Amino acid sequence: MGIEEEALSLIRKHHDGVYQNELWKDLDIDSRKCSRLISRLMKEGKVIREPAVANGSRTYLIKATTPDEKSYELMLAAGMFSPCTGCRLACHPEHCEALTEWILRLVKEKQNQV
Repeated sequence: MGIEEEALSLIRKHHDGVYQNELWKDLDIDSRKCSRLISRLMKEGKVIREPAVANGSRTYLIKATTPDEKSYELMLAAGMFSPCTGCRLACHPEHCEALTEWILRLVKEKQNQV
């Protein structure tokens, strides 16, 4: 069994999700390798990742997806949904304060991941 299959098996065993900082220890790999592994599984649509705090440390809660489950991660930045999701205002995106703030949070989140 490859590392991806082993990780997916462990994630599926935890129906409520497993913290990423516990997953890499269970798999006996370093945190960086685990992050890359989770990224691949997310791109394949096999898992979703939610920001979480475990024992006072920032981490992610990793959950296996079901075939009909959708990932809304692309609409999230810093745990907030895009302000355009469900927006009924006839605004101009280049002048929308809520959208600008959301994009700035997205950029900051991306910079923190690097």
